[in-house]
Amino acid sequence: MHEKQALNAFAALSQETRLRIVRLLVIAGPEGMSAGAIGEAMDGASSSRMSFHLSHLEQAGLVESRREGRSVIYSAALTTLSGLVEFLMRDCCQGHPEVCNPAMAALSSCCEPTKGTSHVCRTR
Repeated sequence: MHEKQALNAFAALSQETRLRIVRLLVIAGPEGMSAGAIGEAMDGASSSRMSFHLSHLEQAGLVESRREGRSVIYSAALTTLSGLVEFLMRDCCQGHPEVCNPAMAALSSCCEPTKGTSHVCRTR
């Protein structure tokens, strides 16, 4: 990930509702959620408000959308989110891996393999 991409992603995540949406979609996993379900989870936010935030997140590359029948399903762009974490951690160790161990342990402990899928992140 390049610095400009990271800046765009962080700018999108700097707004509370958008951060909550991304965290919700990470929990939802690859199945994703409909815009209506996301709105309900966001304290019944209006569809126009959700559309604005989801569009902003999609432009930043943090969420992906797909059409299923008459619904639009949104899911977290896990590759982009992983790239964002990697961008932050890329130079953290400076020859001292013990500095990064707590962060790496936290990342590896949040996910567990589930039968028939890759990984599903647990909520805390």
